[in-house]
Amino acid sequence: MTSRERMLAALSHQEPDKLPLDLGATMITGIHISSLYKLKVALGLIRPGEAVKVIDPFQMLGEVDDELRKVLGIDTVPLLPLYNFYGFKNENWKPWTFFDGTPVLVPGKFNTTPDKEGNIYQYPKGDIALPPSAKMPKDGFYHDALIRQKPFREEELKVEDQVEEYTLLSEEELNYYQSEAQRLYEETEYCVVSGGVPGINLGDIAYVPGPSLPNPRGIRDVEEWYISLLTRQDFIREVFSRMTDIGLQNLKLFHQAVGEKIQVIVVSGTDFGSQNGPFISQEVYRKLFKPFHQKINNWIHQNTSWKTFIHTCGSVYDLLSDIKEAGFDILNPVQISAAKMNPQELKENFGAHFTFWGGGVDTQKTLPFGTPDEVRAEVRQLIETFRPEGGFVFATVHNVQANIPEENLLALFETVNEYR
Repeated sequence: MTSRERMLAALSHQEPDKLPLDLGATMITGIHISSLYKLKVALGLIRPGEAVKVIDPFQMLGEVDDELRKVLGIDTVPLLPLYNFYGFKNENWKPWTFFDGTPVLVPGKFNTTPDKEGNIYQYPKGDIALPPSAKMPKDGFYHDALIRQKPFREEELKVEDQVEEYTLLSEEELNYYQSEAQRLYEETEYCVVSGGVPGINLGDIAYVPGPSLPNPRGIRDVEEWYISLLTRQDFIREVFSRMTDIGLQNLKLFHQAVGEKIQVIVVSGTDFGSQNGPFISQEVYRKLFKPFHQKINNWIHQNTSWKTFIHTCGSVYDLLSDIKEAGFDILNPVQISAAKMNPQELKENFGAHFTFWGGGVDTQKTLPFGTPDEVRAEVRQLIETFRPEGGFVFATVHNVQANIPEENLLALFETVNEYR
């Protein structure tokens, strides 16, 4: 089987010739630059001191390139967006040294000028004349969103302010997607994964503060947003309705551009779970999210061959029946360390419907803090649980985080290789 055939078999709940593997196809199945650097040096793909590229300046994820795909046997490739999280292009690369000493290449508009305390900031569209929208503390590993909530009165809330960043795909973007999807489909044998289009990712808290907007208006404070899911439900429904209208238009334009040259699309990255349980009720999911998720997934399934992907961290077992009814094909990251997320029960009760994309190793405890033998044992156990009868793509639980021990990274992929 080719990588694409292998992935399609797993996504159709058929057991493929060998275990499908993803690393780097999405911004929630990636790898932090510090760990990527260690891995590539250990595999002999780069020399010590050679830089790795930052493709997501928010989470500081590194580029999983073709050389690494071939060495590890990765079966996926991303159809990356033209603009990154802060609204500027990943181009005009320049060298920078990360706080921990990792040599990297960052986009030209990535700000590398520290303040007097050593913190660095990112700016909407990379425009340093604007107030910053994110901060990486000195010696930190990621950027934190800066809340730029302006005072408002209830009667002044406007749906158009809340959806300002969700615009129709431009001709430049559509031309890019058309050519890049064609290249990836025709020149590689990987499963092509799209991160989605503007308007379909309802309520993703990473985007609520408006990191790419010069002057965000509306509800832009994280705490206020979560409160609004209970206290401003009519307004939130109007926002999601408007977003869905924009999203459906973008899906039509995107489909015209890429056709069936992609196989998977990320529809939702909104987290619904905490470590101990869902942090919204079934009633709130059913009232605010589910009708719009159904509308989006129905359009995709009626008009394309794409599989739809939902990322939601935490303990979401109690919401899975509704997420299933909403039409999602793929569940990620399968956070096995959270309450009620027992791998065997997930497979028994939902394995016939969802493809579990993730759940391969615990990135909270085992991968960063376990021994190599503990990593190997957990990886084997989880593969044996999720793999039978297809419906499983091996990936770590969310991104591989910063500063993972080199020996644990090697143990992870050596063990995966036993099943390939």
